[in-house]
Amino acid sequence: MIKVFLCIGALFWVPLLAQEQAPPSREIPADLLDDPHVREELAVNEFTAPSIAKLFETLQFLMPLPIIETELKLPERMPLDRADLAMELGFLIAEGFLIVQAEQLDKVEDLAADLNRYGKALGAGDRVNRHAASLLESAKEKKVEQLKKELTATQRDVEKELATLRDTDLAHLISLGGWIRALQVSTVAVDRQFSAERARKVMREDIADYYTDSVGGLEPRISERPNYRNIREVLSGLRLAMLIDEGEEPTPEKMSEIRDQAAKLVELALTRQQ
Repeated sequence: MIKVFLCIGALFWVPLLAQEQAPPSREIPADLLDDPHVREELAVNEFTAPSIAKLFETLQFLMPLPIIETELKLPERMPLDRADLAMELGFLIAEGFLIVQAEQLDKVEDLAADLNRYGKALGAGDRVNRHAASLLESAKEKKVEQLKKELTATQRDVEKELATLRDTDLAHLISLGGWIRALQVSTVAVDRQFSAERARKVMREDIADYYTDSVGGLEPRISERPNYRNIREVLSGLRLAMLIDEGEEPTPEKMSEIRDQAAKLVELALTRQQ
C-alpha cells in the first residue's frame, strides 16, 4: 500500500518539479516578428528571435543617422567562440540595414564578405553565401528594398541552420546583437536632435524586458560569463529607464542616460571570450 501511495505521489511531484525548473517563457513583441517567417516551416518556436529588420524600421523616423559617430569596428580576426560569432553576426546584419538606410551602397561588398566569413564559421556558409551574392547584385542595381529583403533572409536562414544543430542560444544572440547596434545608433540620433516624439520611438521597455529574459535563459556556459551577467544587469536598468509614467514626457536627461547605457551594452556585447 505504501508503495502505491509513493508511486501516485511521484506522478504529481515530477510534473510539478519540471514546471518549477522550466525556464521562464519569453514572448516576442508582436511588431518584431516577420509575418512571412511565421508562415514558414520554422514558424514560431524556441529558435525564433525578433527580426533585426523590424528593429530597424524605427530608424527611418530618426534621420539623419549618426553613421560616422557610431562606426562599427570589429577586429580583422574573427572570434573563436561561437557565442561571440553569433553576437557579432547580429551586429553585421544590423550594419547592413544602416548602410542601406544611409544609401552607402559602396560598403555592401565588404559587408557581404564579412557575412560570408561569419556564416561559414557558424556552419551556415552555403545559406549565407547565396544571400551575399544577391546583396552584391542588388547593390550594383541600387535595389534598396531587395537589399533589405536579403538581409532579413540572411538572419532567418542562419536561424534555420542553427535549428538543425539544435543551437537555440546562438539564434537569440544574433538578434540581440542586432538590437544593441540599432539601440546605439537610435539613442545617439535622438540625443543629438531631441524631441519627445523621437524619444518615444526608442523607449521600448517591452523590448528591453524581452532581451533581459532572453539573456537570463541562455545556457550557463554563456550566461555566467562576466560580460553577459553585466549585460543582463544593464538591460534591467535600461528597462526601468525607458518606463514613462502616464502623463509624463521623455526628457533630454533621460535620453542621455539611455544613450550611455546603450554604449555600455555595445562594449559588453563585443567583449570576446578569452
